[in-house]
Amino acid sequence: MAISSDLGDLRRTHYSSELSEGMDGQDVTVMGWLLTVRGHGSITFATICDRDGEVPIVAKKGGECPDEVREALSSLKAHSSVAVRGTLRASPKAPRGFEVVPAELRIFSRVQKIPPFEPVAKTVKNIDTRLEARPIDLRRSVLQHTFKMRSRILRAVRDYFEREGFIEINTPKIISSATEGGAALFSIFYYDKPAFLAQSPQLYKEQLTMSFEKVFEIAPIFRAEASRTPRHLSEAISIDLEEAFVDYNDVMDRIASLVRESADAARSYLDGAKEVAGGDVPLAVPEIPDTIPRHTYGSLVDRLQGAGAKTQWGDDLYPSDLKRLGLDGFYFIVDWPLGPKPFYVKESKGGSGDAGGEQRQRTSESFDLMCGELEISSGSTRIERREDLESRMRAKGMNVDSFEYHLGAFDYGAPPHAGCGIGLERLLMALTGTANIRDATFYPRDVDRLVP
Repeated sequence: MAISSDLGDLRRTHYSSELSEGMDGQDVTVMGWLLTVRGHGSITFATICDRDGEVPIVAKKGGECPDEVREALSSLKAHSSVAVRGTLRASPKAPRGFEVVPAELRIFSRVQKIPPFEPVAKTVKNIDTRLEARPIDLRRSVLQHTFKMRSRILRAVRDYFEREGFIEINTPKIISSATEGGAALFSIFYYDKPAFLAQSPQLYKEQLTMSFEKVFEIAPIFRAEASRTPRHLSEAISIDLEEAFVDYNDVMDRIASLVRESADAARSYLDGAKEVAGGDVPLAVPEIPDTIPRHTYGSLVDRLQGAGAKTQWGDDLYPSDLKRLGLDGFYFIVDWPLGPKPFYVKESKGGSGDAGGEQRQRTSESFDLMCGELEISSGSTRIERREDLESRMRAKGMNVDSFEYHLGAFDYGAPPHAGCGIGLERLLMALTGTANIRDATFYPRDVDRLVP
């Protein structure tokens, strides 16, 4: 019946998910943080939350629970870290059909500061308020489920790559030159030399297809984009794949399989979570079609112009444009104009296939995977010949000499290859309905936020 801040020999016997009314009369020890505490006359009701869910605690005065335990429990505030040893009792009135009567309470830490929002709140309008207390924010049910689904999705992605014969790689994140020749770079000093944080593993994964054919990486990328939208992060996790002896059509097939398996994994998690929580899980996973539609860039431009938009060939397709077309669910946009694409993207052999004159004939073997107006992935067939790479780089005004470390690899004969990068946070948004990308990463980094 001791009340102590020390763990001592006390250890958890069960997680919340392992408890049931069929364990009536069994001694259990549960650990976690207090979600709620409230008194009702001579009874104190509390809820302990652990990694799997909630455990109801009922302490009656003059009953099975020692008075000192009930009084100590009543004095605690939500978020205190505790352990309770007691007896599980079947209770038809309890949400899961049982409650725990405490015999011993261990208080590991008391709350020193009340968070600026309720831990049981399903929504908190000001996301910046939540981010200032992110460890507490992450205790909210909707985020608990979101990030557990994220873990399941990553496991499914790795299982897919393992099954398909890919090997996992790790590439440098401190690089000497811009991967894509763009301006959205974070510059740093590497000892006494200028360097950059990697925008993607693009050049390294291309080189590695020469040795391993099929490679993938799940790692951070860094983009210094001054975008204040619900879709942009300065540091994100990218699922990158690169494969030899394929083109962009094969990569789109792989992405479609990855999306379906990710959705299946997320749905499997939700089914289990709903069973434990009695169905109260505020997320839903969309159905993924057997075949994800493919729309050419040119056909969408034509549709936009037919709808009265001022979009011209070569313009980007902005979320407002795609919304205007009523495109929903997952779909690919293929055969983008060559001009804006990075230097390593291969030109289409036969042009766009769309009417519209000479200016519309230089397209690329490239694609974007979309979900509604949200871009999730971008990929292409890559150029495999050094002379073609150098020609594209010069046309873009790039310093060819600064890429010698990369171009030199192509002197030894690179295979035809293709690949893509998939934004993990954006995929999670699409599969969970999360509205803001900052709720799809643990500690977001954007143009305004460097802490926590």
